[in-house]
Amino acid sequence: MRTLTLRELNRATLARQLLLERKRIGVLPAIERLAGLQAQWPPSPYVGLWSRLTGFRRESLERAVLRGQVVKPTVMRGTLHLVTARDYPTFWWALRDMPTWYDETHLAHALRAAEGARRLAAKAPLTHKEGLEYLEREHGHADDLERRRIFHAVRRRAHLLHVPESALWRGRPLGLFQPHLEPPPMSVLAARTELVRRYLAAFGPATRADVADWSGLRIADFAAALDALEPLRRFRDESGRELLDLPRAPMPAATTPAPVRFLPKWDNLLLAHADRRRVLPDELRKAVIAKNGDVTQTFLVDGVVAGSWAADGKGKVTLAPFAPLPRAVRRAVDEEAARLQAWLR
Repeated sequence: MRTLTLRELNRATLARQLLLERKRIGVLPAIERLAGLQAQWPPSPYVGLWSRLTGFRRESLERAVLRGQVVKPTVMRGTLHLVTARDYPTFWWALRDMPTWYDETHLAHALRAAEGARRLAAKAPLTHKEGLEYLEREHGHADDLERRRIFHAVRRRAHLLHVPESALWRGRPLGLFQPHLEPPPMSVLAARTELVRRYLAAFGPATRADVADWSGLRIADFAAALDALEPLRRFRDESGRELLDLPRAPMPAATTPAPVRFLPKWDNLLLAHADRRRVLPDELRKAVIAKNGDVTQTFLVDGVVAGSWAADGKGKVTLAPFAPLPRAVRRAVDEEAARLQAWLR
């Protein structure tokens, strides 16, 4: 079985994440190819697509959001993502029973309250506060923490998604929800098989632990999905762990040049593996990922995180390299930062 080096894994992942070369493809196929885009910070998907697509314009994603072609649900790891409306049923069925913030008791309460919550949200978008008040008024849930857990379950099981306005370029995390069409019936195995296939296509080669870390599912939850995807390619990493991959998936040479790229907050490139060293050196992990789970904006040099960046209200970009950069590298970083700055303005 062939052993893949960290650099080979790096280039394979960058290729699949459209970070070796910008591609001229539409917003919807890009989101699907990337297996969704992290969306806790509203501008994040926009910056992520700018770094990956040729000629990306913010308006193209905003139009798709306002038309309902792109939605903002809670999916992988119980976090907010943008996914296409046509993909939402697959993600929902695959992750419906994902272990999350609520337990079976909360879920039982939520299922009793879900229909009423949908009716309320159909009249007017439902705020988080109104959802909690509904649970207390109609179902007698007075404890604040318990109500919050139940309402989290209600939102997931009643398909109450964040309103489109919260996913616009200058949107804010509003905590405002509206009902989405209930997904048509789909077998959980079929949904999880497609979810794992999407993951490997976007982030492979990967271990089973990587799939679990990205999805929020347990390894046992998607074991049958891996069986359904056979035959898979198999490799080992430098620690001897088995890596799984799709047949004929991109595998660029380790010597393939990797241009400077800027990543937004919570970019999935940094969150999609249990072992993140293919893109994030261990010694930088605490500088990039805070204890509360916040993930800073970073830039890549030769495919690996090399610093952080920030932009002020006028779009001016400032850089904070984690180590001194050689002159030629610094010039390349400054040039890409200037392009980002022009786009932000």
